[in-house]
Amino acid sequence: MWRELRRFRPADLDRHDIAYRAWVRRQMATGKFLAFVVDDGSGRPVASGALWLMPSQPRPGPLGRGEVPYVLSMFTDRRHRGLGVASRIVQEMIAWARARRYGRLVLHASRFGRPVYERLGFENGSEMRLALPGGRQARRARRSRARAGRA
Repeated sequence: MWRELRRFRPADLDRHDIAYRAWVRRQMATGKFLAFVVDDGSGRPVASGALWLMPSQPRPGPLGRGEVPYVLSMFTDRRHRGLGVASRIVQEMIAWARARRYGRLVLHASRFGRPVYERLGFENGSEMRLALPGGRQARRARRSRARAGRA
């Protein structure tokens, strides 16, 4: 998934994999992480995604459960894209959350996944971001602003 979103150095991906596996194991041990996998009929996985019950601040009303299902790590093998496999996974996630009376699902969509989520009724939210000085994202934001100024 990460290789297709952006070029990362292999060493960065290796470090991430170790950290992510440890994090997932901790989340699974507490029942806060669920994996959804589709295979090709022979047992070979062709798509997957996860739902993490992300902590959220207490608030009044139906969204105040203290956690919200967060969709992450969606990936479909290139040969199975465009066949509705990712949509099936997300539909299962929605059904899982509805059955447990959650009031919403949230996610951060890549440009690849955005059409899948929009077709299923997800809407853009109002999240804002600030790239902090010294980070790669701050440098990218400065280059983007500079390019916009030249246009």
